[in-house]
Amino acid sequence: MQEPSTKPYLIRALHDWCTDNGYTPHIVVQVDENTVVPPAFIQDGQITLNVGLLATNQLQIGNDYIEFQARFNGITEDIFVPVAAVAAIFARETGSGMGFEVSESVPYGSSSEAPSSSPASGPTAVPATPASSADSTDEKKSTGESKASHLKIIK
Repeated sequence: MQEPSTKPYLIRALHDWCTDNGYTPHIVVQVDENTVVPPAFIQDGQITLNVGLLATNQLQIGNDYIEFQARFNGITEDIFVPVAAVAAIFARETGSGMGFEVSESVPYGSSSEAPSSSPASGPTAVPATPASSADSTDEKKSTGESKASHLKIIK
């Protein structure tokens, strides 16, 4: 049996570290056929996403996928990112973080973890076509439907 990757655990740990220290966590994603992001924000086959708690709704950082809702130019989008496609996570304010090897991602339905909010037919992926540069720094206002944070503050 193959040993599980440490990558999702490190992503969650660095996300928690950023949040606990008041920093804004961002991930850099190498867009592939299994990645669902707004195509207008892809540049050179990559997209940088703000995964801070104020910028996301229903953020789930699983072992195989990262999924959440975020606003891009005022429009709420469902985001679906295979962990294998994450190239880095860093704090926007300091640049501190970690880079990762990008590996081939597994298509939806081919792994043990499936996205909970995606339609039964699976997500519709976007092509890795470069477009304008931007990230989802718009902060989503609370709608009362957001999931309680898994983080706790330790003082």
